[in-house]
Amino acid sequence: MKQFLRWIILGGTLFFLAKALKDNWIGVTAIRIDGVGWAIIAIATGVTLLAHTWAGWIWTWILQELNQPVSPPQFIQVYLKTNIAKYLPGNIWHYYGRIVAAKNANVSAGAATLSVLLEPLLMLTAALIIIVLCSSQFAAANSTFVLQILQLLSLAIVLCAIHPWFLNPVIRFLYKLKAKKSAVTTEPTVPFSLKSYPLRPLLGELSFMILRATGFILTMFALGSLNVNQLPLLLGAFSCAWLLGLVIPGAPGGLGVFEATAYELLRHHFPSAVVFSAIALYRLISILAETAGAALAWLDERLAKS
Repeated sequence: MKQFLRWIILGGTLFFLAKALKDNWIGVTAIRIDGVGWAIIAIATGVTLLAHTWAGWIWTWILQELNQPVSPPQFIQVYLKTNIAKYLPGNIWHYYGRIVAAKNANVSAGAATLSVLLEPLLMLTAALIIIVLCSSQFAAANSTFVLQILQLLSLAIVLCAIHPWFLNPVIRFLYKLKAKKSAVTTEPTVPFSLKSYPLRPLLGELSFMILRATGFILTMFALGSLNVNQLPLLLGAFSCAWLLGLVIPGAPGGLGVFEATAYELLRHHFPSAVVFSAIALYRLISILAETAGAALAWLDERLAKS
């Protein structure tokens, strides 16, 4: 049933995007990018690569919050090398690669697993903060109040979920459950726990979301003019589309879900052809930045060993 649902979601989003392309085909083919536009696209690619590198650094902060001493350069390399695996079916292989690499670096198995669970939860929280602040820019007037209540409630839930008061009891419960299934354990009674609220990683993920949104905004700017008062709209719409791409199953790397959501949120505020072209171009920029990050991390690792 879960696999069937994934195919339904993927098929539905692809059909929606195909129809959007058909409706805007003439406008899309009429768009031309000049030299300045290509320079802006290059900057957008660099900003997106910087965002992924920054996210790798934040992962080391999360591990440090779990009392796991790690080498930031080494783990940023791991993060960048595994990041491209999120496009594989299942959308879990980048997490699996990070857990394996962390365990090989003598990080507790439980802490490694929790770190890759906390990271998307902190990203989700950061995206929700931006959505709450910017939702009035892209929500319909008659639904703004209801949406804000739901957003505030969701934000309160995730902010509480990452508090040590709530998270540490869950950690202890899961560890005891695992210990009961295993006759022998060599790990300490409580191998890891959060000592304080993960405020620094949360602020780091907020910066990550702003960097990712900046890459998208630059892509929009490369295809058409923007006003300063449109930036909150683009920031909020991007965060909403990115969040749905993260949580909805059947979309490796948010592929399809992100594009469909961003198009629907922005097509009433900008020319539809520009929005569609920018979304498609930004996906290519994201993949290029992730591929470049993985290649540079691999090269840096090889040079360090030579």
